[in-house]
Amino acid sequence: METRSNFVLVGAVTMAMLVALLLFTVWLSGLSNKENRCYDIYFGQAVGGLARGSNVTFSGVPVGQIASISLLPQRPEFVWVRIEVEEDTPILQGTTAQIKGVGFTGVSEIQLQGAVKGARPIQQLGPEGCPVIPSSSGGLGALLNSAPELIERIQRLTERLTELLSDDNQNAIADILENVERTTQVLADRAPELGDAISDARIAMRNAGVAAQQVSTLAASTNQLVTEEGRPAAQDLRKAIAGVQRATENLDAMIADARPGVQNLTKSTLPEANRLVRDMRELTQSLKAVSERVEQEGIGGALGAEQLPDYKPRKRQ
Repeated sequence: METRSNFVLVGAVTMAMLVALLLFTVWLSGLSNKENRCYDIYFGQAVGGLARGSNVTFSGVPVGQIASISLLPQRPEFVWVRIEVEEDTPILQGTTAQIKGVGFTGVSEIQLQGAVKGARPIQQLGPEGCPVIPSSSGGLGALLNSAPELIERIQRLTERLTELLSDDNQNAIADILENVERTTQVLADRAPELGDAISDARIAMRNAGVAAQQVSTLAASTNQLVTEEGRPAAQDLRKAIAGVQRATENLDAMIADARPGVQNLTKSTLPEANRLVRDMRELTQSLKAVSERVEQEGIGGALGAEQLPDYKPRKRQ
């Protein structure tokens, strides 16, 4: 009787498990009824961490998985990845795909992003029969692509640091630090003097402020003086300038009127005056000669030279 009850219990548990398995199968079949769409992605970089069945997310939301991954037959430098995503996933113009690492496990997934509201869906079929989603470098892929350049820069930086930290430079740095320490000590020793200098500078700045205020007051007074008293002087100056201008015009008119007389003086009067001066000079010389003869010979010298008697020959007897 006891053995029989055990068989009944085992059979009931077995039937329960079968029913549960049947319900699970029905549930899975219900999930598999969702329609998926295929898309192709071509990567020109290493796709380490991706495998068949890896997740595909759209802005972090799981939307599908990788169906296959292989090299492109005609172009082996590209990796051909086919994904299957849910039908209602907004794969629109502007959507791109990139490889994103998941934590530090070395596992990667494909992340889709860049859907724009109002854009048209990607429907044009690619060479393998599914629409093509453009790939973009980012995350781990971009880091791996730039790794050689990054290593070269690190090596160059290391070499420069080695040159910078050479023995000569270290000695120079030590000397600089020593000089800085000496300067700091000197400043510490001269701290009271520096305090006095700062106080004097503060007083000088205060005096400069007072002087600036006085200069401002003087400028205001000067401006007022120029405004009040300079205006009549400016008017008098204008009147004087006008008078000088009128006098200049009158002088120009006089010169214009006197120009014929000046030309006559130049052409006729001056030559006659020259002849008169020449005649006066000759008369002066004659008078001088007469006065010299009067002084030497008396009044008779002024009348002319003494005449010699006429010579009469004597008659022969």
